[in-house]
Amino acid sequence: MKIRMLICAILLTLSTETSWGMAKKQLPPVEAVKNVDLSLYAGKWYEIARLPKIFEKNCVGVTAEYALRSDGRVDVFNTCRKKTCEGRSKQAHGIARVVDTQTRSKLKVSFFWPFEGDYWILDLQPNYRYVAVGSPDRKSFWILSRTPTLPEQVTDSLISHFEARGFDLSQLERTQPCE
Repeated sequence: MKIRMLICAILLTLSTETSWGMAKKQLPPVEAVKNVDLSLYAGKWYEIARLPKIFEKNCVGVTAEYALRSDGRVDVFNTCRKKTCEGRSKQAHGIARVVDTQTRSKLKVSFFWPFEGDYWILDLQPNYRYVAVGSPDRKSFWILSRTPTLPEQVTDSLISHFEARGFDLSQLERTQPCE
């Protein structure tokens, strides 16, 4: 009897995992925008919201500054405040390289060589006022803006748009404003 229950439990677990895996595979691939002018993308961005990442734990008031390099890569300077807007400042410097030279919307960023992370520009407002960035595995997601605030309807629209495309944004953290 115990063996039969154990076999049933194993089969149920396997069928659940298989069903979940099949559902996950049915998601369409993540698409990046068709064209990015990195000279327009360069400059300061404010992180409005993000999926939690260990390297940003307890960070608020996060900003990212991008600067083009003569070798075609991009310097990335991230700054955050720990726990509160008045908290201790934490900074990190990374380097991004373009992996899709046709669109320039797919990059790899490294803050600690040799480790790199995907940085795909998924939605970019035509005047480069706000952007949604993520990874093709849907585990990373950020909303950035040129200003410390973004109209709530814009943020909500971006969230709805990407949830409909398979991003689980239930854990999304708001990180602004701090200025």
